Amino acid sequence: MKRLWGYLSIITATIFFGISATLDKIMLSEMHPVTIGAYTYIIAGLFLFSVRQSPLGERIISILNSETLSESDITRRDYAVLFITSLLGTVIAPIIFLNGLNDTTAVNASLLLNVEVLFIIILGYIIFREVLRSKDITGILLIITGAVLLVTDGHIPHVDMILMGDILVIGAAFFWSLDTVLSKFLSKKRDLVLVSGIKSLFGGVILLLLIPLLGFNPGMPLHMVPYALAVAVFSIGCSFILIYTAIRELGASMVGALFPLSSLFGAIFAAIILQEPLTVLDGISGAVMLAGVFILYWNGR
Repeated sequence: MKRLWGYLSIITATIFFGISATLDKIMLSEMHPVTIGAYTYIIAGLFLFSVRQSPLGERIISILNSETLSESDITRRDYAVLFITSLLGTVIAPIIFLNGLNDTTAVNASLLLNVEVLFIIILGYIIFREVLRSKDITGILLIITGAVLLVTDGHIPHVDMILMGDILVIGAAFFWSLDTVLSKFLSKKRDLVLVSGIKSLFGGVILLLLIPLLGFNPGMPLHMVPYALAVAVFSIGCSFILIYTAIRELGASMVGALFPLSSLFGAIFAAIILQEPLTVLDGISGAVMLAGVFILYWNGR
């Protein structure tokens, strides 16, 4: 039953996260990436703290911790890890991703986030000495092949034809993979709502402080508020809780293997909502990367 809850959590998170690239792309038409990140993470943090203090808060925590041994105390080391993962996952990665998304399509960005699993597997091996089996190499090569096809549009690569936006998206995937792997240290905490709220608010406040320092426009048009709320509540707030729960029940590597499914949902949302073309090469590239992901997933687990 615990593993079933873990699977349901990560699949739901992939759907919520998948639509974020499309909604972010809409906001980027009128807002700076740092401004978007600041407001969405602050809203997400406030949402999570509101949930924690509401009558439903303890109920949600009890459900998340059913049949699970969790830790009630948050130690100094936990706060240190929380600080590092907040910096990686809610400050550095979003800034890089949103700037990259500004220079590429939401379809490309969604599919390229598949490379996160490559980084997670490697980092899991380096940090936690998780087993890297021989068949994993096949999965890793497929992910790299799909990413190269997508970035180069299937041609012999030349520097002038590679979009910087695609490179930035891959860079963001690396920092998010660091966040995911290190979050394993926090995934056994009982109050995941509090942990997620602190993480969101911390990142949002740092980004908010950067706005006047860097001279960016702090404004948010009224018609963009619904998009910001949707990203904050679902793609960030709810996803944080679901991902932490899944990491605890399934492990960082399993979550890393399943989370790239968000790229599939992301590409579909972008094609439907933004009317972005989903080309044959996009489909082939995505299929190749997803094949690599599932080879990693089914490899002796």
